[in-house]
Amino acid sequence: MSQQKVDKYKKEKANRAKLQKRERRVLFLEKLAGGVICVAVVAWIGYSVYGLHVRAQESEEKEVVTTEMDVTAVSDYLNELSQDTAEE
Repeated sequence: MSQQKVDKYKKEKANRAKLQKRERRVLFLEKLAGGVICVAVVAWIGYSVYGLHVRAQESEEKEVVTTEMDVTAVSDYLNELSQDTAEE
């Protein structure tokens, strides 16, 4: 081996621990990012399913309210108006 190759090998050997540490850190960050994304997707799906379930229960629990209104006074008034216009 030439002296340049020997020097290069020694330099790589001296920095090997630093390079391995950096590679482990990058791998850890990749795994962490993947885990965060998976948790976010699962939480989103869970929230959506929960929302559908709650909306289904609300629609079942709603009580139908009917309101009756006496409109005879209004219809009498309108009939009187139509009779007045017909007489003129």
